[in-house]
Amino acid sequence: MRLTRRNVLGVAVAATVVPLNAAFAAKPLTIGFSQVGAESEWRTANTASIKDAAKKAGVNLKFADAQQRQENQVKAIRSFIAQRVDVIAFSPVVESGWDTVLREAKRANIPVILTDRGVKVSDESLYVTFLGSDFVEEGRRAARWLVEHAKKNPNRAYNIVELQGTVGSAPAIDRKAGFAEIMKTEPRLKIIRSQTGDFTRAKGKEVMEAFLKSEGKNITVLYAHNDDMAIGAIQAIEEAGLKPGKDILVVSIDGVRGAFEAMLQGKLNVTVECNPLLGPQLMEAAKAVKAGKPVPKRIVVQEGVFPAEVAAKEFPNRKY
Repeated sequence: MRLTRRNVLGVAVAATVVPLNAAFAAKPLTIGFSQVGAESEWRTANTASIKDAAKKAGVNLKFADAQQRQENQVKAIRSFIAQRVDVIAFSPVVESGWDTVLREAKRANIPVILTDRGVKVSDESLYVTFLGSDFVEEGRRAARWLVEHAKKNPNRAYNIVELQGTVGSAPAIDRKAGFAEIMKTEPRLKIIRSQTGDFTRAKGKEVMEAFLKSEGKNITVLYAHNDDMAIGAIQAIEEAGLKPGKDILVVSIDGVRGAFEAMLQGKLNVTVECNPLLGPQLMEAAKAVKAGKPVPKRIVVQEGVFPAEVAAKEFPNRKY
């Protein structure tokens, strides 16, 4: 639309009026994102990916670190609602307890995207899509590697200690379930102790020390729900005078650089990939949701399995 106006000299000139809808279209997308915390190498890489992708996409990102506490995430989500962000995204600390706050977001007409971890809610319309890994399949992949290893070593016992992730979290629940499902196919695989290491290196070391004190050389396999706990446990195994990767097989999940370094040193046998670089896909999904375009209810990330034999070749390619 063109109108005339007079300049400072009083001469009539043409002026362009920008339609209101075009002005709104030019407004940058605002995403409120609540992160679990910074408990591991994986989480650090995940946060960096989201922040970097937002910057590149011209998205206004409001970031909140929950420090692994659900109440902090609930407060952050309510703050995002009050600020009238365009989209709320979060990686939930635990699966349950989200119905109330997600209903508040829905009443405010703010769409919600789950990243990395899922939730259990009474109404699945409370979130638009879940972007992340298939944690059950990750547990299956870890167990499949161990089953194949057992077939090649018929005279070896497989007494497993399990380092679980944060109690009540989706990856801890699902990685345990997937592993147990496949383990049933090989009678020699037996979990003798299982305890949470809260996804942290320090806690993984502490719990592994307790396992070693109670079970000693009876332990032949460590299954850790993430690499950071595995790396902490490796320290405990070495301090006990045993060789990780040999005396005790070490199987873990995430595929971070620290795990590849441990494999190169012969201390870790296999890591199952869980890709943290979700930032670009999150920005793409958020823009589609805001534009009213359809998105799948579940977006699964493509991932692989990396035994120690391929660590040297794959290590230079790792971005996290």
